[in-house]
Amino acid sequence: MKTGDAIAEILKREGVEILFGYPVNHIIEHAAMADIRTIIVRQERTGVHMADALSRLTSGQKIGVFAMQSGPGTENAYGGIAQAYSESVPVLVLPGGYARRLAHIAPNYNASRSLRDVSKHVEPINLPAEIPNIFRRAFSMLRNGRGGPVVVEIPGDIWDEDVAEPLDYRPVVSARPAPDPAGVEQALDMLLAAKRPVIYAGQGIHYARAWDQLRAFAEHLSVPVCTSLEGKSAFPETHPLALGSGGAAIPRAVRHFLDEADLIFGIGCSFTETAFGVQMPRGKTVIHSTLDPNHINKDYEARLALIGDAALTLDALLAAMAARGTERRAPDAVAAEIAQVHREWLKEWMPRLTSDQAPMTPYRVLWDLQNTVDVANTIITHDAGSPRDQLTPFWKSITPLSYIGWGKSTQLGYGLGLAMGAKLARPDKLCINVWGDSAIGFTGMDFETAVRERVPILSILLNNHSMAMELPIMPVSTEKYRATDISGDYAAFARALGGYGERITTPDEIIPAIKRGIAATEAGQPALLEFITSQELDSSKHPTRFP
Repeated sequence: MKTGDAIAEILKREGVEILFGYPVNHIIEHAAMADIRTIIVRQERTGVHMADALSRLTSGQKIGVFAMQSGPGTENAYGGIAQAYSESVPVLVLPGGYARRLAHIAPNYNASRSLRDVSKHVEPINLPAEIPNIFRRAFSMLRNGRGGPVVVEIPGDIWDEDVAEPLDYRPVVSARPAPDPAGVEQALDMLLAAKRPVIYAGQGIHYARAWDQLRAFAEHLSVPVCTSLEGKSAFPETHPLALGSGGAAIPRAVRHFLDEADLIFGIGCSFTETAFGVQMPRGKTVIHSTLDPNHINKDYEARLALIGDAALTLDALLAAMAARGTERRAPDAVAAEIAQVHREWLKEWMPRLTSDQAPMTPYRVLWDLQNTVDVANTIITHDAGSPRDQLTPFWKSITPLSYIGWGKSTQLGYGLGLAMGAKLARPDKLCINVWGDSAIGFTGMDFETAVRERVPILSILLNNHSMAMELPIMPVSTEKYRATDISGDYAAFARALGGYGERITTPDEIIPAIKRGIAATEAGQPALLEFITSQELDSSKHPTRFP
């Protein structure tokens, strides 16, 4: 068995059905011969993004895989790998490498050395006989513990070498750690004694598929729940106990309840301090439940730590409550407070969310979008900058894994690949990416990939002809050199690539256009709707000021 056939066989045994890639990397051809679907992208970073979404939308049960050429292909993929690393997403990356005799000679790009800072594990194949062991380690890293990219570099001079048959490889085992029982009892004591506890749920809920346990636990103790951006949709945001999700812009209820909490129970989260996440108030009592012990006391002091899988942790807490006979608490008072805060906040925003002005506000576009689509059967993601901050606070996710949130790193152009990967993982769902006229400049050519590969996503483009967020901090360069100006007819661009494209300029056409775009996707055609919007210049007009 040749090296490429051995690797392809291992991928099949691990349940890999799709290989994203950009030539030349010979594993693409070997995968196709093994009946693994190969999807070729226009830009390497987008391919990693698609693999990223596939892993997320299956809670890591299926691992997204991306392969690329040695040297420039690997260099171009770096940003996508770094983004997956910042979001703790398990992705298998298979870069080509230079011949082993040249791998460590400058200026040749050595993936094994250069990608270590943005990967969970990196290893080159030096001996074909070690391929089963190398991939056993790789998939064990991918299926256990906190997620992150794993890189296996394949040297260019190894393809004609042999691997012994029969191939000594079985799918790897995965194990879920459970928290210390004594810690569980202590955590329950603290939660029961708290007067104003809040649950802060992260994407660990998604990977553990602990949605039912989170809801049961919150309802039993009547504790309000907010999520991180990555954890959004882990708890139904129409639930009476839902506060919304955290980010740079957040619903007022998130800030209100966190600031007044006497205890914050973080479950499946890292509590990473970032300008693009909810700012945790200092001086609070914190219980931190996480899969990765390296996150304990990383950015916020924890009074108690529970190390373990989020589902097993919540199962243990629910069992401890049952053993004690803990009575179910009435939700009326806290639910009424949440409703009041939310009602007052939304009242202030309704003029902008429903404005008839032209150019239309981006908030009106996104408000009409949410009120037009079947939210329960929609998967949506944002891009960096204004689209994220304009969408996140108001979009109410009601089913698990229906919102792909991100923000610890904020590379423009991420959302397109996420939406395409989501559609491949869940072809029955309407999959949407929301981006701006800056983001499309980074990965827009991969809209052609959606057309060519028959991946019918709905792309919502907010076009204000400017890098609007930068206007207040770049007044001189804008005035003298128009440094923040951007132009383009993106609907025409989408049509030129074979997709459905439409430009919308007035508010009364928002909903009809959305319906036409959805119809196009249902007919198998990717659609791009370009909305000409106003420039939102004042950060005070965002749901909360930036920190």
